[in-house]
Amino acid sequence: MNCIVIDDEATARIIISQLCSNVPSLNVLEDFPNAMQAIKYLNQNKVDLIFLDIHMPDFTGFDFIETLKNPPKIILTTSDPNFAIQAFEYDCIVDYLVKPITQARFDKAIVKAEAKQNTVKKTVNAEKVEATSGNDLYVNIDRRLIKIDIPSIYLVEANGDYIQVKTEDKNYTVHSTLKKIVEKLPDDLFLKVHRSYVINVKKIIDIEDNSVLIKKDVIPVSRSNRPELMKRLNLL
Repeated sequence: MNCIVIDDEATARIIISQLCSNVPSLNVLEDFPNAMQAIKYLNQNKVDLIFLDIHMPDFTGFDFIETLKNPPKIILTTSDPNFAIQAFEYDCIVDYLVKPITQARFDKAIVKAEAKQNTVKKTVNAEKVEATSGNDLYVNIDRRLIKIDIPSIYLVEANGDYIQVKTEDKNYTVHSTLKKIVEKLPDDLFLKVHRSYVINVKKIIDIEDNSVLIKKDVIPVSRSNRPELMKRLNLL
């Protein structure tokens, strides 16, 4: 796997690169002292894995992730253990390493990254069979194409390598990505309100603070997506 290292401490970058050198499957392309330099590099180059520090001047590791449209796999490397729960809200993050990092613990993280990479490769063909036809969405479940009536969908939720499509009658678990299914849903009905949730705006029952109620599901709405949600509503 081709990888890069982002850390504002030179010593930390050297240590991560050394740990990488002990793993034959890793190839460190570059290392960067800040997120901005890394973003410029990623605009021109593709990588499989990023080793990312959380605390950096001006631009945190989480800020960096938010700038990426299609983030590769990311392993966080930090001296702060307090952000582990927040970290795993991001599907792209495969592990959270607390400094000082041992080779044994590092190797376990690489195993996770490689396992996720292999899973993605295996699901490419399955994702290709998803299609839309008029008001219908066809999804691949257990080698069968299941037809779903699009207007009946009220919520799509991402969960790791799967998405759950919730309809008026039944819920479907599909081995796919949120991004892929969003591309097949009509913009006038559906809106992504959070990195893990897409809602049917016609099915909203109630809105309170930073959440919406659809059926019995309370769905968080991120600050960045709230303005677009409010535009969609027919307000008095």
